Amino acid sequence: MYHKGDTFLVKGSAALEKLEGLCNEGSEKTHPSKLLQLYTQAVLDITYFEESQLVDEDFPEETSLEKVKELTGILSEPEDLVRECSINEDPINILGIELVECLYWRKGALLYMYCHTAKERSEWLRENIAIFKKCLNDGVRYLMKMLSFRCPLHLNEDVLLQDKDTARLLSEGIFSDTHLLAMMYSGEMCYWGLKLCGEGEQESLRTTDPAPSSEPGCRSPHSAPLDFRELGKSMLTKYVSVCEGPLRGQGWNTGSAEQMLCYLRTK
Repeated sequence: MYHKGDTFLVKGSAALEKLEGLCNEGSEKTHPSKLLQLYTQAVLDITYFEESQLVDEDFPEETSLEKVKELTGILSEPEDLVRECSINEDPINILGIELVECLYWRKGALLYMYCHTAKERSEWLRENIAIFKKCLNDGVRYLMKMLSFRCPLHLNEDVLLQDKDTARLLSEGIFSDTHLLAMMYSGEMCYWGLKLCGEGEQESLRTTDPAPSSEPGCRSPHSAPLDFRELGKSMLTKYVSVCEGPLRGQGWNTGSAEQMLCYLRTK
């Protein structure tokens, strides 16, 4: 039976074979950045295959958390490798902004999908609320990091764009559909965090971290808890504004975002 992720597994395997061939040649003409980019692409493709299996299986309750930890760790390895090879070099300069954005998008979106499923398991949620909150914090931070790599276009008299809608999107830091989805996902995760985990005094997540940073393959972008209410309002407000503005009539639905905004503003 054909699996939707099979194509990516084939692509990832091909990238690894090409990488192995270049390494065996030992050609001085091959820049290290090319090897690191090939490795990153292979990681993205192969992990997508594994993520697709998790989604198809509806994130099995007994095993999916460990698998999610493993995959987010693997998706962090390209940046770690760049830092090991080029201590003073920004990973973006080696891998390119598209690949680095994709790594953070994939980590954030994976945690979004996991939390989307886990929040419906009431018994699991009651017993693992600290783990759930940790996944939400990490997922939002990955998505916010992804949104931070490109600088929004600052519109002034020196910047002239014939398409005002495009100019508005670029000024909001939205360079693709993925950037807009990242805003929606992060806002929705903040809504889940406030509704299901509550606010008030939150102990440091260092004490409740289900995946301590000392464990291999488990990385957290930050340990301090987020302000789910304010960040959620910011992301969802921007999402609704853009969808009802320059993207009006292009299929972007704001109904659920507006309902979540109402909750964040009044509760």
